[in-house]
Amino acid sequence: MTIFLLISVIICALVFDYINGFHDCANSIASVVSTKVLSARQAVLFGATLEATGALLGVNVAKTIGAGIIASETITLQVILCALITAVIWNLLTWWFGLPSSSSHALIGGLLGSAFIHAGLDPINFAVLIEKVIIPMFASPLVGFTVGFIVMCSFLRLFYKIKPDIINRRFRRIQIFASGLMALSHGLNDAQKTMGVITMALVTAGVIVMPKGEFNIPIYVKLICAITMALGTMTGGWKIIKTMGSKIIKLKPISGAASDFSASSIVLLASVFGIPLSTTHVVSTAIMGVGTAIKRGSIRTNIIKNIITAWVLTIPCCVIMSLIIYSLLKHIPH
Repeated sequence: MTIFLLISVIICALVFDYINGFHDCANSIASVVSTKVLSARQAVLFGATLEATGALLGVNVAKTIGAGIIASETITLQVILCALITAVIWNLLTWWFGLPSSSSHALIGGLLGSAFIHAGLDPINFAVLIEKVIIPMFASPLVGFTVGFIVMCSFLRLFYKIKPDIINRRFRRIQIFASGLMALSHGLNDAQKTMGVITMALVTAGVIVMPKGEFNIPIYVKLICAITMALGTMTGGWKIIKTMGSKIIKLKPISGAASDFSASSIVLLASVFGIPLSTTHVVSTAIMGVGTAIKRGSIRTNIIKNIITAWVLTIPCCVIMSLIIYSLLKHIPH
């Protein structure tokens, strides 16, 4: 039964990784698609390549997910499976409605809910949870908005004498670079979450043994997660791309480059410190900051309300959903 559960966890983790790819691919390619700097096909192939590359560049976020938030010695395969099922369901629901919600928070909410019903509050490392999840959850949208606003104001100040048509033509190549940097940072942060979960499952099942206090990601786990997310990115979550690329504000090459540079710098920095950041929140708020710098009142408030609603509800809803799923599956033998 342990083997069956382990296989189920790995399959579910890869499904989550794949869905994460097409659910969050809007983070890196929405701007270049909406401004028509790249075609949709070019954008997804470009984004997928850099997503996979980014996924192989670090392990700090994987360590936070796999051994930081929930104590590994109290975890079970059932706990991990319920968390993954919850995150997959939430991602599909928000994708269906075109809402750019956080895959990271969905997974973390699922882990918190299933770990709590399994063993109470003891397995939860509240210090890490507060430092690397709760504080960044509230701070990152503010930082994203502020950095986006500052970068766009700087661009407007530097290039105010140049005609808009000319500056947008010149920024087409810059926007491609900025979009690539965003894809790289997304792979570095988001793909690692699945790596951490799969490694956690392998340790729990006794397939791999690690010295106490260590949490190392096997190379084969890195490769399969990188490839799976890249394949998901190639599928393209077009509903969310539409929301991110045109429904918040109408992006131009200069504003798209500003938002991508702003968001990618924040996500890259968070990845260095092992913070499982919501790239969706950072990208969407960076776009809002850019839009505000261009023209106050240019942001479409009804779309923002929907995004904020999904942002606020993700962790609580996923905690509750995971509690329910664990209650239904708890009779599966260990």
